[in-house]
Amino acid sequence: MSADEAFMRRAIAVALTNLGKTAPNPVVGCVIVRDGVILAEAATAPGGRPHAEEQALDGIDARGATAYVTLEPCGARSSGTAPCSQRLAEAGVARVVYACEDPSPLASGQGSEKLIAAGVVVERGLLSQEASDALRYDVWKGDVNSRLS
Repeated sequence: MSADEAFMRRAIAVALTNLGKTAPNPVVGCVIVRDGVILAEAATAPGGRPHAEEQALDGIDARGATAYVTLEPCGARSSGTAPCSQRLAEAGVARVVYACEDPSPLASGQGSEKLIAAGVVVERGLLSQEASDALRYDVWKGDVNSRLS
C-alpha cells in the first residue's frame, strides 16, 4: 500500500467517527501530512459545521503539507465564511488528494478549480469507491443546498 493510500484510509477512518451525525452535510475526513508525519486530522463536526478541513487546519503550520480529504473541499458556502478550498490554499497546503467528487451539481468542481488556480496540486479519485461506500456520499446527491452551507 502506498503512503497516499494509507493516509486516505486514515481520512476515511476519521470521517467514520462522525458518520450519521453531520446532517444536513455529509461527513468528511481530513488528514494533513508533511514529510510522512500526520500534523492534524478531523471529521466534519456534528450538525455539519465546522467542516473537517477547517478544524484540521486550526492551529497548525500547514505550509508545504498534503491534505487527504474524503470529499472534494468545498468551493462555496452559503454562510459567507471562507470555503475549505480557500482555507487550504491560504494555509499554504501544497497538495490536496481527495477521494470523491462533490455530488452537488451546484458545487462539484468548484473546490478543485479554486485550489488549482491558487497553485495547489490536486489529485482526484484516490480510493473513491471505498470512501463512497463507507461514507455514503450518494445520500447527498439530491440535496444540493446542504453542500453549500
